[in-house]
Amino acid sequence: MRIGHTLLRRAGLVGGLSLAFAASAAPTHAADAALSCEQAAGKSLVSCIGAVAKLQEKCVVDSGTTCAPDDAKVAKALARIAKTLAKKCVGDATVQGAGYGPSLTLAGLTTRLQTSCKAETSSLAARTFGGPQAAVWAAADASGRACLQAAHEQGRKLLTARAKRQNACVDKQRKSGNCDAGKTDDKLAALAGHASVSIALACGVPDPLPGLITLPAAEYLARTEAQARCATAAAHPDAAPLALDCGPRASVPAAPRGTAVQIVLDPATTGTLCGNGSPYAFWLRLAPNGQPPENIVLQMQGGGVCLSDSDCAGTSPSLFSALDDPLSQTGIMSNDPAVSPFANWTKVYLPYCTQDIFAGGGATSVFPDITVQRYGARDVRAALQYVRDVLWRELDETTPEGYNPERVRMLFGGTSAGGFGTLYNYHYVLDDLQWAHTSAWPDASLALDNGSAASVKTLGAIALGTTPPYAWGTQAYLPPYCATGDCFVGPTMYAASAPRLKAVPEQQFLVLSNQVDGTQEATTLFPSMPAFVNTLRQSYCSTAGTNGLHYFLPAIPTDTHVIAIRQNLYTGYAVDGIIMRDWLDQAMSAPDAVVDAVEEGTLVTSIPGVTPFPCPID
Repeated sequence: MRIGHTLLRRAGLVGGLSLAFAASAAPTHAADAALSCEQAAGKSLVSCIGAVAKLQEKCVVDSGTTCAPDDAKVAKALARIAKTLAKKCVGDATVQGAGYGPSLTLAGLTTRLQTSCKAETSSLAARTFGGPQAAVWAAADASGRACLQAAHEQGRKLLTARAKRQNACVDKQRKSGNCDAGKTDDKLAALAGHASVSIALACGVPDPLPGLITLPAAEYLARTEAQARCATAAAHPDAAPLALDCGPRASVPAAPRGTAVQIVLDPATTGTLCGNGSPYAFWLRLAPNGQPPENIVLQMQGGGVCLSDSDCAGTSPSLFSALDDPLSQTGIMSNDPAVSPFANWTKVYLPYCTQDIFAGGGATSVFPDITVQRYGARDVRAALQYVRDVLWRELDETTPEGYNPERVRMLFGGTSAGGFGTLYNYHYVLDDLQWAHTSAWPDASLALDNGSAASVKTLGAIALGTTPPYAWGTQAYLPPYCATGDCFVGPTMYAASAPRLKAVPEQQFLVLSNQVDGTQEATTLFPSMPAFVNTLRQSYCSTAGTNGLHYFLPAIPTDTHVIAIRQNLYTGYAVDGIIMRDWLDQAMSAPDAVVDAVEEGTLVTSIPGVTPFPCPID
C-alpha cells in the first residue's frame, strides 16, 4: 500500500493514535513542512516545463532539431528544481513525511521532477515538430512552420496552465480539504477550449494539423492534457480530489512479484476493445523479488490480418478475443535463467485480437457478414500506460529513487503481426512514454513490398484512408515523421526512424527473421519463395548500415515462421558464430557492439531461383 497522504500521516503519525494524542504529539510545523515541500514540487515542475518547452521550440527554429541533451540553458532550468527543493524539502524525512513513499529520498524526488520536465517537454516537441529530429518542421513551408509554432505555443500554455490549475486544487485539498473537483474540471475544459480557438486562428480552417503531424487539433490538445495529468501525478504523492489517469491509483492495483496476472482493461475508461467488441486483456508478470522490475521484455502476439468481408468472416473467432489467450513463455519470454538472460525481467504479453497488425486507431469495420473493431494501436498504448503505472507504484514503494522513465530498460517487440505492430508503435515508447532505453525486436515481420498493386504499401494506403469499412483510423497513431501508406513498408519505416534513433545506445531496431518464411511470402503476396528471398536479400543490402538498424537473418532452408520464441532456435542456432539469445542480450548489455548476423547458407542450391546476397555480408 502507498503511504497515507493525510496531514496527520505527513506529520509521521501512527494510524492507531487518538486524535487528541496526535494533536499533542505532532507539531504543526511538521505538517506545514510536508505541505510546503509538496507545493514547491508542483510549482517548480510547472515552471521548469514552461521554461524548457520555450527552449525546445527555439532550438527547433534556430537549428532544426530539439535541444541537445547537454544544452546549458536546459540544464540551468533543471537546476532550479534542485535549488527549490533543497530549500523547501529539508531532508529525506520531509519528503517521506509528505507521502511520496516510504523510501523516496530528496535526491530521488529531485531526479523525478527533473526527468518529468525533460520528458514532457520532449514529448510535446516531438509530437509537434516530427520527432526529436523535427522532420515535419524541416519539410514544412513557411505557413506550415507558422502553424507548428503556434500549435507548440498553445500546447505549452495548455500543459503548464492545466498542470498549474491541477496543482492548486491538490494543494488546496491538502491544506483545507475543500477543493471542488467539478469546478476545477470546468476550468480545465475552458483552458482547452481557448487553446483550440487559438490554434484555429493561427493555422486556419479547416484544420491543417492532420496534414502536418497526423493529428487533428482536438487530439493534439487531448494528448497534451494527458501530459499535464502525468506531470501532476509526478509532483504529488496523492492527486485527490482529482481523478487522474496517470500514476498510482486504486484502479491500478499493485501486482504480485514473479507471478503472471491477466489484466482486463475497462473499455469505458481506457478506450480499448477487441475485434468482437469484448474487453482487451493482456498479461503482466513483474520481475521476481530481488530483481529490478523496470527491466521489461514485451511481446505482441501474431495472428495474421484481415481486410475484407470474406477474409474477416473466414478468420477464426478466437482471433477476435484476448480473454482466452495464455501467456507466452518460450524463447525470449522464458522464465528459465538457463534459457534466457531476460528470465527474471518483467514480462508483458499483448494478445492480438483486432486483425489490424496493432495499427487500428478505434475504427469499426462493418461488413455484411461480420463487424470488426480496429483498436490495435489504442490497445497497445493503454496496456503500456497500465504497465507504467504499476511500475510507478512499485518503484515508489520500494526504492529511494522512485519511478522515472529513464530507469526503464525494455525489449519491445512481437512476432508476425505483432512484429508489424512493433514497427508502428515503437515511436510511442520513445517519444510519448519517454522510455529511451528501449530496443525494438520485430520478428518475422519484414514488411517487404512486392512491387505490385496488391502489397504491404497498398494495405497501408487502404488502412490510412477514410473509406469505410476498410479504414482503420491509423493515421493519428503513426509517427508524425512517417504517416503515409508507404510507412507500412519495413524499410521505409526504418529509414524514417533512423534520424531519431541511437540518442541512447539501446535505441535500435533488431530485425529477426528466417530467410525462408512461407507465411511472410503468402501474407505479403509475393508470387514465389525465390521472389521473397531475393527481395529480402536486396532489402538487406539497401538498408545495411542504417542508423539504429541491425539484422539477425538465419538461412534455414526449411520453411520457418517466427524464430525468437522457438527455443531451439533462440538458444541453439548460431549465425556468424552467435546465437540469437546472446545477440539480443548484447543489444541490452553492450548495444553499441551489436553487428548484423546474416548468413548466405545453401539457399541458392536448395531453392532454385534464389540468388546470392548482392552485397558482402561478412
